[in-house]
Amino acid sequence: GGAIGRRLTPLLRGAGHMVVGTTRSKDKAAALADLGAEPVVVDVFDAQALARAVKAAAPQVLMHQLTDLPFAPGTPRYDEGLERNARLRTEGTRNLVDAAKAAGVRRMISQSIAFVYTQDEGARTESDPLDVSATGARKRAVDGVVALEKTTLDLPEGIVLRYGYLYGPGTWYVDTKRSKPALHVDAAAWAALLAVSKGEHGIYNIAEDDGVVSSEKAKRDLGYRTTVELDEGLKRTIEWQKEVYGVR
Repeated sequence: GGAIGRRLTPLLRGAGHMVVGTTRSKDKAAALADLGAEPVVVDVFDAQALARAVKAAAPQVLMHQLTDLPFAPGTPRYDEGLERNARLRTEGTRNLVDAAKAAGVRRMISQSIAFVYTQDEGARTESDPLDVSATGARKRAVDGVVALEKTTLDLPEGIVLRYGYLYGPGTWYVDTKRSKPALHVDAAAWAALLAVSKGEHGIYNIAEDDGVVSSEKAKRDLGYRTTVELDEGLKRTIEWQKEVYGVR
């Protein structure tokens, strides 16, 4: 799994959820199993194989945390990674939603980003416009985000989490924040855990309170907190989900 998936899977298992995790590489299947997931090797761009895998798993919730960004910002092949990630957001998300519909899955949670809003004063909210007139590399990112979000929201319980710039273990910025809006990878995983059983169809900003975007909607609907101690917040969330799902 990716940076968020590696932090999220143990949280889901700790809350009593069964987790089926996908990877394109057989070599990574064992790592998924070590995290507590049942590994399935499938390519998100193989629509038929993906549909079979989702049908076999029969999930109550489909969690879309897929990214394809192998090259760090500032490296020679970073733009290539942006193209690959845009394709995943566009074609990959469409294949996931089609598979979800075919399997009767109503709820899907998709990872998006909170740093493609148009530039303006004040903290951006979910209803503010995205920078669809962007050019160059930013245009590729915005176009991918627009496609991902529109497709996710085709589902009755489609939920989009717009994350800030990630930092922390498993990211490119382990010990320092890259930029604003910032978000620790553990907070991102916590928000995804909350969205499994809370929140309604729509879009949620998930970021720290640094004045760039507002996460007030997520605080209200998901119970997300940007200032709560993560350990305590995760503990409360897991206990709540165990109570709801009857897991002891």
